[in-house]
Amino acid sequence: METTAQTSWSGTRRGRRPRPVVSALVGLCLLTACAGDSPSALNPAGTGAARVAGLWWLLFWISVAVFVEVMALLVWALVFRRGNVRVRHGQPLRFVAVAGAAIPFVILVAVYGVGLRDLAALGAAPDGDAPTVEVTGHTWWWEVRYAGASGATANEIHIPVGERVRVRLRTDDVLHSFWVPQLMPKTDLIAGETRETWLRAERAGSYRGQCAEYCGTQHAHMAFLVVAQPRAEFDAWLARLDAPARQPQTDAERRGQQAFVQGTCAGCHSIRGTGAQGKVGPDLSNVGSRWSIGAGAVPNDAGHLGGWIANSQTVKPGNAMPPQPVDAARLPDLIAYLRSLE
Repeated sequence: METTAQTSWSGTRRGRRPRPVVSALVGLCLLTACAGDSPSALNPAGTGAARVAGLWWLLFWISVAVFVEVMALLVWALVFRRGNVRVRHGQPLRFVAVAGAAIPFVILVAVYGVGLRDLAALGAAPDGDAPTVEVTGHTWWWEVRYAGASGATANEIHIPVGERVRVRLRTDDVLHSFWVPQLMPKTDLIAGETRETWLRAERAGSYRGQCAEYCGTQHAHMAFLVVAQPRAEFDAWLARLDAPARQPQTDAERRGQQAFVQGTCAGCHSIRGTGAQGKVGPDLSNVGSRWSIGAGAVPNDAGHLGGWIANSQTVKPGNAMPPQPVDAARLPDLIAYLRSLE
């Protein structure tokens, strides 16, 4: 019985050995799922991110070369240098001086020079006539305005493709950090200061940005989208941003506009061309065309919009918008009106 027990225990112990390996493989599989649509600084779409990616790959391949060299020397020492081998006087010292001091010094100086070059390029200001975007960080959303335009939007920045765009950053409350991984490195928003960075996209598309400085409960839901589009499309979008909001076209939309302007919504939000001129929350003049609700919290569709209006705390707990006393019969009209604002 003792032998049987020992055999059983040994078999159980042997059966448990592969578990760390299996766990590691499962972890790698989960990590591969992170690739998807996640923005990556190693998949640059702009000149700023391309410099960061280039420096990263340079350091990566230097690290690979050093690792291969060390492993090769280790194998050579263990396999080919066994036995009584006479080493001439001074040979180890020269090897250490060259391989351990001279070559690393040259590599470090070269990498430092490349880093300074990229740092200078990233810090260079755009031309004086470059489009200027003014971005203000709030808890937890982004207010976006354009120099020379009276309108505003939220959590969405439009830029022309192939042009440097100056971005002026400030925070209205706590520290935030403005980061578009595929376009530009991070820039911190510091209370009482106006910081500057720039964006340039080399190809049209949408690039997700994120607050990269922990700023409270809903830090993870403080995302934004940079939309790079041809110059003509950008000019048309900017003209719409500066114009009054779209007028209601149906009876439901007209009832929805009345519910918005006469209700509590107008106390915090504004819609251009109407009596709603609130300054606490985002401007909703083009809310129907935005990519999300709540700065990336949920998709921008009718169902999520209705849930947000009724009680946004169930969607994004801790945000500044309290539950709204909207009559259930008027909620569909209000949703229809807001969805029509593009």
